[in-house]
Formats: sequence, structure tokens, C-alpha cells
Amino acid sequence: MVHAEFYQSDGLFKGFDISGHAGYAEYGSDVVCASISSAVQFAVNILAKFDCEPEMYMESNLISCRIIASEDTAHAVLEVFRNHLVSILDEFPDTIEITISEV
Repeated sequence: MVHAEFYQSDGLFKGFDISGHAGYAEYGSDVVCASISSAVQFAVNILAKFDCEPEMYMESNLISCRIIASEDTAHAVLEVFRNHLVSILDEFPDTIEITISEV
């Protein structure tokens, strides 16, 4: 299962961590993992384009992003990203666990 944890403070999303494997298919053939990876890349590129200064950390099986600037814009982008993951979860149940933590 993919674990997607979003971080928020004062009602605004401040970042996220994505880890795990969806388990829908074998590594390299999993359309759920591919969808999530594409969505992560898209969200980070939008955050960078709109000067939200995403601070990224990546290692094997973990992508972590924290927002440095443009809180309102970043919140909107991350809210849409979370909603996209919810849509993937609706289509492919038991593949993603989405949580929101207050920081």
C-alpha cells in the first residue's frame, strides 16, 4: 500500500510524504504506482513554477516535500494533489492510505 501523508498548519497544507508500493501489480507494471508517481512529479513541478519553493527529499521508496513560500498557492496545489490521490483510491481501493497530520 502507498502511504500518503499530508502536513498542514493553520488549515493550510505545508507538504507531504509518499512511500510504499500500491501492490496492484508487480514492480514496474503497477498502473497505480505509475499514476501516483506522475501526480507527484506534476504537483512538484507546479509548486516550483509558482515559486512555492518546494524543498524535496528523495530516497528509495520515499518522496518528501515541504513548502517554503507562497502558502496560499501551495495549499491550493496540494489540495488538488490530495484530491487526485483520493480519485485514484476510489478507482483502485486498498492501494493508498491518505492521512493528514497537523504540524
